[in-house]
Amino acid sequence: MKALKFLFSLFIGMWLWSCASPGTPDGGPYDEEPPHVVGSSPVMGALGVKQKKVEIYFNEFIQLDNPNEKVVISPPQINQPEISTQGKRIKIQLLDTLKENTTYTVDFSDAIIDNNESNPMGNYTFVFSTGETIDTMEIAGYVLNAQNLEPVKGILVGLHGNLEDSAFVSLPLERVARTNGSGHFVIKGVRPGTYRAYALQEADGSFTFNQKSEMLAFLPDSFTTGSFIDVRPDTVWHDYARTRIDSIRAVHFSHFTPDDVVLLAFLEEGQERHLLKTTREVPEHFEVFFTAPDSVVPRIEGLNFDADGAFLFSRTKGNDTLQYWVRDTTLAYQDTLHMVYHYMDTDTTGVLREKADTLRLVPRITHEKQKKWHAEEVAKWQKAQDKLRKRGLPYETEFPSTPLVVRFKSTGTLAPDENVDIEVPQPLAFVDTSKIHLMLRQDSVYVPAYYELERSELSLLQYTLYAEWRPQQDYELVIDSAAFVGIYGQVSKAMKTRFNVPSLDRYSSLFLNLKGAGDSLAVVQLLNGDKPVSSVRSKKGRAEFYFVKPGNYYLRLFLDRNGNGEWDTGEYAAGRQAEETYYYPGKIELRAMWDVEQEWDIHAVPRYRQKPLEITKQKPDKGRTIKNRNAEREKNKR
Repeated sequence: MKALKFLFSLFIGMWLWSCASPGTPDGGPYDEEPPHVVGSSPVMGALGVKQKKVEIYFNEFIQLDNPNEKVVISPPQINQPEISTQGKRIKIQLLDTLKENTTYTVDFSDAIIDNNESNPMGNYTFVFSTGETIDTMEIAGYVLNAQNLEPVKGILVGLHGNLEDSAFVSLPLERVARTNGSGHFVIKGVRPGTYRAYALQEADGSFTFNQKSEMLAFLPDSFTTGSFIDVRPDTVWHDYARTRIDSIRAVHFSHFTPDDVVLLAFLEEGQERHLLKTTREVPEHFEVFFTAPDSVVPRIEGLNFDADGAFLFSRTKGNDTLQYWVRDTTLAYQDTLHMVYHYMDTDTTGVLREKADTLRLVPRITHEKQKKWHAEEVAKWQKAQDKLRKRGLPYETEFPSTPLVVRFKSTGTLAPDENVDIEVPQPLAFVDTSKIHLMLRQDSVYVPAYYELERSELSLLQYTLYAEWRPQQDYELVIDSAAFVGIYGQVSKAMKTRFNVPSLDRYSSLFLNLKGAGDSLAVVQLLNGDKPVSSVRSKKGRAEFYFVKPGNYYLRLFLDRNGNGEWDTGEYAAGRQAEETYYYPGKIELRAMWDVEQEWDIHAVPRYRQKPLEITKQKPDKGRTIKNRNAEREKNKR
């Protein structure tokens, strides 16, 4: 009897222990089913709708991913709709008055995901009409940056049935969509008819082009909507594992046209120009920055100094960045430069007019701080020299002056068509060319070689040394001390650098036969990545590159309509597109001693497929997918 009681107690204890012992609970399979719609108010595809509130119901809790960017309502809404999620539904409250006999589309793209596992529903568009029919036509295409064919993501694309040029600047776009990471767009719910297409990076919610700060694109010609039934084969699988094919069937679906619209976006010239900022890091130098270029050079009127001849300045070509150096150190060491700065500024009507601002420029590093630092350096130097003197070692008796640092941008090897670039840190009072010696090695000795030294047209700090560079020759550039003297008295030290011009068999040549580019309009750029390393103008449909270092390159071309050698933007009011840009749709490999002859038909590949993905900065969006976590878990259990 005692034994039975003992066994019974032992059984009960083991059972209780097993119930209380911790384990790894199995919460069941992951939810991998995307949400789906179970109803809506009004119903999907409803006709004669009068209500401005839309509710869409789902089979599970959902959320919207980045609705401000992904959800697009067409026709566009001047008053921003209210879009929210509440549990298993999405609520949309339209604030604009509904238009009569109009198809409304709410394009969610891939914004709808479930609340737990973020499973994407996929692209979803809700449609209803205030009239008696649903418009089902679609227009698709791409928006690219006109200058570099980069896809433009997130820009608004729209249609106008009014074909007048004035519609884009006076009437809101009729139907709209936004581009994805590939620059692709689809405008849905379009009524059959004839349209013009536009792109607009709008700034004020008017859905019209009314500011030069807005990137835009337009097609000069109209197009007519169309559709046809496309037939494609589809596979019917015999089993769920998709290992056995049961049959092949034909699938019919509507194909809408046009589906290859290409809009080339640009910013117009004459962007609003305003004084952006001024900086004065040190007493001798200050900079002025503007938001946009202009041809007029600003003018300085001194209030606590005489501005006549007080400054030297460098500038960018468009005068949007200017660097000033104070000639007189007495003036530079004033705590404040008090001046009236006269420049061209965009007024409230969008017109450039002269404006005058009073500026007080105070250096961040004052002259007093400079003197303090200098005194500390002198004391440190003096202490070091005293130690040397006491030890009986050689020492200096004069504090060394700060030299003018001269830098060479081209050293080592030089191609026959390159030159030596020289940069100085401050404007020069003078250059003594008798102290600059270019030497060519002949046999075992260096002999003088002819050169010319020229300063940059715009920059006071950039110089170029030109010479006749001979292949398979060695050169030596010798600069004596004090060859360069800065405006503040600093002088350059003696320097010497050597470089050689390699044999021509170290280089490659590229010859392009261009088709579709005109006889002499094209400027062709050889690219390292997307950065030009060389540029030539085509002649009689041919572009030639010599002395190219071996490597992999890409090609860009633009049609230089006005012959100024630069890419120029467009203007909507004048009906002028930006100058056309094209990319060679592949990589060019150049090897030493190669002469590469390449045909290039610039129209053979659509422009939205021309730019190689390797050098495209705006990559396609990564689509949301089901994670298949159940399959992964089962795999890990094995």
